[in-house]
Amino acid sequence: MPRIAVVGATGAVGRVMIDLLLERGFDDVHAFASARSAGTQVGGLRVEEATPDALAGFDVCFFSVGSRASRELVPRAVRAGALCVDKSEAFRLEPGVPLVVPEVNGGRALEHDGLIANPNCSTIPLTLVLKPLHEEAGLRSVRVATYQSVSGKGAQRLQQLLDEPQAEHDLSVDWDYDGEEFDEEMKIREETRKILELPELAVSATCVRVPVPVGHAESVWIETQEPLAPARARDVLRKAPSVRLEDFPTPGKAAGRDDALVGRIRRDPAAENGLSLHLACDNLRKGAALNGIQVAELVLASRSVAA
Repeated sequence: MPRIAVVGATGAVGRVMIDLLLERGFDDVHAFASARSAGTQVGGLRVEEATPDALAGFDVCFFSVGSRASRELVPRAVRAGALCVDKSEAFRLEPGVPLVVPEVNGGRALEHDGLIANPNCSTIPLTLVLKPLHEEAGLRSVRVATYQSVSGKGAQRLQQLLDEPQAEHDLSVDWDYDGEEFDEEMKIREETRKILELPELAVSATCVRVPVPVGHAESVWIETQEPLAPARARDVLRKAPSVRLEDFPTPGKAAGRDDALVGRIRRDPAAENGLSLHLACDNLRKGAALNGIQVAELVLASRSVAA
């Protein structure tokens, strides 16, 4: 079995990742976090301080930390021989770094040079739904509004929501703003283009944070190149991997599940060949931890076959 490091183990995604790794039979898992968390316990594992020297000697390193820490630690772990799967935005759009959703573009994972980027937690379920529809009828444009849970901001913000009075709950935004769009909106556009390998695809996103603990929801409007009836779209999505049809997908229904839920598939009368749909996904599982694990499993399986 590979020797695995989870960096950022005390965070919301890191905790889920450790649980999933152990559930999936990985038995040599080590937890790493910042110096202030060293010595604590998570998932039955003792947390060690994440330093370049401490991360030497691992076969796979999962990083669920901020971009600054990833830029410092990931290159050194790669040089030490580890396969690194990084959740931050640090490397997602860098040329030559695969940005992978296994069900969508899994073959790209095998082209890595030691580093594979894990996409944004809203981009992952979006591309799971868009890929089969594109294969069926071609995509002309995509508009999406995301309603993202507070756990996407981390464990501390999640606890803050749970502790605050319900009367204080409201919509919010917590992303950098360039005067035209939030960086989260740019990431969804550019990551979707990269994963689908459609660099000219027209994508527009509007993102807000909602007072929900776990689970991101998205309303999506697409225009296809060829006519696509809602009934046919439902048939296509019913057969798509890691996608589950639901009359009305909600974050509560998606929480704890490994699939993206999609429903309310209907014509959009505002566009030629227009379709509208709604989706929801557990942002900590398939939107982050599980996707990263599946990426690593894909690479490890290819190595076993080659051996």
